[in-house]
Amino acid sequence: MSDNRLLLIVEDDTAFARTLMRSFERRGYTVLHADNLEQVSALLTEHKPGYAVVDLKLNGNASGLACVQMLNRHNEEMLIVVLTGFASIATAVEAVKLGACQYLAKPSNTDDIEAAFGHVAGVSEPELPNRATSIKTLEWERIHEVLVESDFNISEAARRLGMHRRTLARKLNKQQVR
Repeated sequence: MSDNRLLLIVEDDTAFARTLMRSFERRGYTVLHADNLEQVSALLTEHKPGYAVVDLKLNGNASGLACVQMLNRHNEEMLIVVLTGFASIATAVEAVKLGACQYLAKPSNTDDIEAAFGHVAGVSEPELPNRATSIKTLEWERIHEVLVESDFNISEAARRLGMHRRTLARKLNKQQVR
């Protein structure tokens, strides 16, 4: 495990990212921010963060799972926490498989995230809200599964799901996971 206090926040909600950044800076972290995969890639060429906080849904149809995969390839010792607006077993398991040490449902604060960094073993079963699973949630989970299976290739995922690529892109844009 790295003792590097450099933290990368990958979050496309600017206000939430700014709040997290200030809070972690007060705790002694040096914080970098990116809101898409291209920015993450550029930051990784110059920096080697020891910690990362990644939103599950990013701008431009990007999945936070692809970001987790990229970060883990860059540094297998990096402690990565995935944040999401709704918790699902499928995405939690996939996030941990791809290299995340923890998966948290929003709203999560700095204390929750820092505690998650301390839990290195990883948890594949997050706390789930006590409600029935809707058809839309099941559809979203299936879309995420197929995206992972197709290595986040939207055209291939759409083919496997039996829908047009633009339809899948619209669904990904509509789904606000925050």
